[in-house]
Amino acid sequence: MMFWPDHDLTGWGWGPMVISMALFWALLIGGGVLLLRALNRPSGGPAPGARPSPQQLLAERFARGEIVVEEYRGRLA
Repeated sequence: MMFWPDHDLTGWGWGPMVISMALFWALLIGGGVLLLRALNRPSGGPAPGARPSPQQLLAERFARGEIVVEEYRGRLA
């Protein structure tokens, strides 16, 4: 009496279970990846590939010592 016939996963019963388990793990892993990407997004500063302004380039040249104070102020004006 303990073993009834046809109460196991035979035939097409395993298909939906495999698909639902794969979807569950795909959603779980995808959600984790999206969460990590959202948390690791750089905040502030220029966007990657953004070009610096002319004032920034001039300030960098002045900081490196390529131009003197008079030339810096003249070009900035």
